[in-house]
Amino acid sequence: MKAILSPQLKKDVITQLRNYGKLMRVDKPIGVWLLLWPTLWALWLAGDGHPYQGLFVVFTLGVFVMRSAGCVLNDYVDRKIDPYVERTRTRPIASGAVAPGEALVLFIALSLIAVGLATMLNQPARMLAIIAAGLTVAYPFIKRWVSIPQFVLGAAFGWAVPMAFAAQTGTTPQLAWLVFGAAVIWAVIYDTFYAMVDREDDKKIGVKSTAILFGDVDLFVIAGLQLLMVATLIFVGFMAELGFWYYSSIAGAAGLMVYHLWLARDRQPAGCFAAFLHNHYIGLVIFIGIVLHYSFSPTPPVQ
Repeated sequence: MKAILSPQLKKDVITQLRNYGKLMRVDKPIGVWLLLWPTLWALWLAGDGHPYQGLFVVFTLGVFVMRSAGCVLNDYVDRKIDPYVERTRTRPIASGAVAPGEALVLFIALSLIAVGLATMLNQPARMLAIIAAGLTVAYPFIKRWVSIPQFVLGAAFGWAVPMAFAAQTGTTPQLAWLVFGAAVIWAVIYDTFYAMVDREDDKKIGVKSTAILFGDVDLFVIAGLQLLMVATLIFVGFMAELGFWYYSSIAGAAGLMVYHLWLARDRQPAGCFAAFLHNHYIGLVIFIGIVLHYSFSPTPPVQ
């Protein structure tokens, strides 16, 4: 006999699934893009423009799953803080839409999916995946103890870079760590913009961030980090022997960086948040430059 769900029960199930989706930030894909772009940079560079298709699928799925798991864990850890922050008080756990126990079960389920994806990689990449898991778990707690949690977030978001090189080539050359460095710097930049939105609330509840640490010189420090990121990307181009298209993309990214500083010029939450959201176009522009380089550069003759 088929079990028939009542209309109300169906509605409740759909509502709760939507709450789980909000907890995973499915409705806010910006985090996926910010994590995905450096991963794709690494896959294309490691594969000389032709990464393994299977790795592309595994890493793309992995980005979505790990970002979702990180958001769930973050909200679980911050469940007693989020109700006191204007921007986060409507999150599913903070609002009571999802129970803390449900969030833990969801985090475990997503983690198991991530483990399954990691088993499809070679041994060097699997070993690096263990570190990635540790960084993901550590980040929600770090911001209570240190003033630079954005660097830990950057390491967590950028760790897919050496993993991609290891999965594609079996090694993590200097180029991999240089790209990783660019990804970390970039994460500090955009997450400082993000932290500037909550700066006053964070001061009241004792959460630490680079926005609080940098204080009145925040935009000056961000500008310095942007210059450092551009310099790092230029070194990446030298080391990978990239050409015109790639360096044009760096010029475009630099222009976007100036625009982001302008958006946040008054340090108003709306402008800082807009700068954060718009940052993912930097990753897109750099990726387009890498793809165009490998698409239009002459292929060396076969010996």
